[in-house]
Amino acid sequence: MKKYIAYAIATGLLLTAGWPSHGFPLLLFIGFVPLMLAEHQISQRAEFKKKGRKIFGLSFLAFFIWNAAVIWWLHYAKETDANGDLHNSWTAYLIPVIANSLFMSIVFQLYHFVKKRAGNLYGLIFLPAIWICFDKLTLNWELTWPWFNLGNGFANYHEWVQWYEYTGTFGGALWIWIVNIVLFFYMTAYINKKEIKYLNKLGIYTTILIVVPIGISYIIYANYKEEGKALNVLVLQPDLDPYQDKYTKDGLQIYNELKTLALNNIQSNTQFIVAPETAVPGSSALVFDNLYKDLIVQDIQQLTKTKKDLHFITGASLIRIYPVSSLATETASVMNDGITWYDTYNSALQIGSNDSIQVYHKSKLVPGVENFPYRQYLMPIIGEFMLNFGGTTKTLGIQPHRSVFKNKTNNATVAPVICYESIYGDYTTEYVREGANVIFTMTNDSWWGSTDGHRQLLLYGNLRAIENRRAIVRSANSGISAFVNQRGDIMKSLPYGEQGALNGTILMNSELTFYTKYGDVIARIALLVMGIILAYTLAQKLLYKQNKKKI
Repeated sequence: MKKYIAYAIATGLLLTAGWPSHGFPLLLFIGFVPLMLAEHQISQRAEFKKKGRKIFGLSFLAFFIWNAAVIWWLHYAKETDANGDLHNSWTAYLIPVIANSLFMSIVFQLYHFVKKRAGNLYGLIFLPAIWICFDKLTLNWELTWPWFNLGNGFANYHEWVQWYEYTGTFGGALWIWIVNIVLFFYMTAYINKKEIKYLNKLGIYTTILIVVPIGISYIIYANYKEEGKALNVLVLQPDLDPYQDKYTKDGLQIYNELKTLALNNIQSNTQFIVAPETAVPGSSALVFDNLYKDLIVQDIQQLTKTKKDLHFITGASLIRIYPVSSLATETASVMNDGITWYDTYNSALQIGSNDSIQVYHKSKLVPGVENFPYRQYLMPIIGEFMLNFGGTTKTLGIQPHRSVFKNKTNNATVAPVICYESIYGDYTTEYVREGANVIFTMTNDSWWGSTDGHRQLLLYGNLRAIENRRAIVRSANSGISAFVNQRGDIMKSLPYGEQGALNGTILMNSELTFYTKYGDVIARIALLVMGIILAYTLAQKLLYKQNKKKI
């Protein structure tokens, strides 16, 4: 078994070394091969008992290494204990590492089951199909954690995947699996038959499968011309410590510092000022039904009056109060008086002197921090368990449909994407199908300090530019704030941990890509393929049992 343990470790290390932000994605094309070889050889050897358990254990080891190494930075999130003191949150780190490793191992175990019952061919077709279905599931269920979706692996080499405008990130996942399976097939053939022709075919086919898609992508990249009218934007980066400053300083003080930053950097042609996630009002919240009377909102309106076509878009914490319980939503909480109900929101606001205030509520929430997954089932068992990182510790309100920000003075239709939402491909297309011609991302990803966390989130989010051919304006609390063009290139940026502002010009594109129109087609095909093969496998198992009884 020592050899197979080494195989599992090799898979974990290869996938880690291929992952953004520092990895080289060429390693992803071979990353799964050692684990697949271990599964195949254990399955073929009669002396091994309880093969399924051994394969499950090996796969868990491989995926645990990958998960633990890639999101090592997550433990730097500061959790507030019962005494109000901050300390590194190993809970926030270990829960997603263990849970995601377990889910991946179950997926690989199902591959072993199908391969054993239906044969190698069906198994090798089933594996990419079920993995892609799992990736799709991580985008949509309440335990959502799509950080390891395979298509994200090319985020730091976006020139390789310009064809994401047709396939989305699932095209990258399928690409990785096809190359891994071809490598596995010919390596197994060579191991079994020791004929050099299999190594030759391995080299030829894998080279073609890797080089041709990259070549096509570079052709698209070189020939793509950005479309649309120009839009001039000022991005603000206040650099507030999310634990000490953001939720302890007075809201008016935070806003006045933000305003000063804007006034010191605004230009004569500026059309939008963009501030990061929950930039206002600090530790408190704006009352949703009283926005027009709020002092901060009124001051922003006065600021936008200095120029005819100036608009201010910012992240904001909102609260909505329900005077009677019958009006409360399922996410609402009751105040200390036991009578008044309220919802809190992580929102985006567009404020201009000539337009009504427009509001969007963040709707892809971080599990365990902004959302209690499967609350109606788990709360009666474990109580209100939420991680406390200094901000909100309750399930936030959401809105069922995406909405965009329009205005009367220019052609901009803004997709107000908030932080975690930026890593959801098909989700982002909903803004674009509503007419968005630019994407404004507001984020506060400084919870983990100067680690890979904020860099990975930036790179994952930039893939949305390729998928939809929409420029991205990114305002981050502590960085990295950036301007990203329609090819996914970072044109300008502010480094992490630096207070400042950034002026830039982007183009507003109104053309829809294939991916924008049709979404995750590959995932839907994968679901169909997985269902057919799984049904066939279960039927084969049932027939085998029936025939065995007859004998």
